Amino acid sequence: MENVAIGAPADFSLIALFLRASLTVKIVMVLLVLASVWSWATIIQKLMVQTATRRDSGSFDRRFWSGEPLDDLYDRMTGKPKGAAERIFSAGMTEWRKSQRDDGELIPGAQSRIDRAMNVAINRESDRLTRGLPFLATVGSTAPFIGLFGTVWGIKTAFEGIALSQNTSLAVVAPGIAEALVATALGLLTAIPAVIFYNKLVTDADRITGQHEAFADEFSTILSRQIEDA
Repeated sequence: MENVAIGAPADFSLIALFLRASLTVKIVMVLLVLASVWSWATIIQKLMVQTATRRDSGSFDRRFWSGEPLDDLYDRMTGKPKGAAERIFSAGMTEWRKSQRDDGELIPGAQSRIDRAMNVAINRESDRLTRGLPFLATVGSTAPFIGLFGTVWGIKTAFEGIALSQNTSLAVVAPGIAEALVATALGLLTAIPAVIFYNKLVTDADRITGQHEAFADEFSTILSRQIEDA
């Protein structure tokens, strides 16, 4: 930390505080800024994924319940389902067709295989919705302590400077303390959005997964009726 000349006005801008900070505090600040940027990138990406998933699922639900034959709906996908709901439906229909013998009868255990295929698809979609969220949880729980470490180190450095200069004037103490407190502020600014959006994104992901499971149950019920009537 550089000493501030007595009587000279101290620059308390963020850039000046960063430049005057010790190497350890600078490293802490850079790590927190990088963690914040990565957190916001994860937040934005997950918000876009969840928004697209809800939109695609709503569009598919309307087509699924429109009365169109399920075989026709499946054939129109041409093997390339677009959204999560379509992929779950495609997994069930694929297993349904694989379970049919040449004579039109179903091989034993078709219902359980269809259910397992859709459960696998649901788990994949759930993983896609929640991938990266543990990083937000880690940032939310550790960033304040990382910032606090930078503050403690900065204050230690400031007091060492006071001891060496033998000057306890507030003009000498204030810049060093301000530099140290910036680390705590950065830690909080990094952690608070991470915690808020982690809770929101996890809750929304659970809600979307629940909707997928409900759809799979309804689709399985429809197929089970056809199996019983076959």
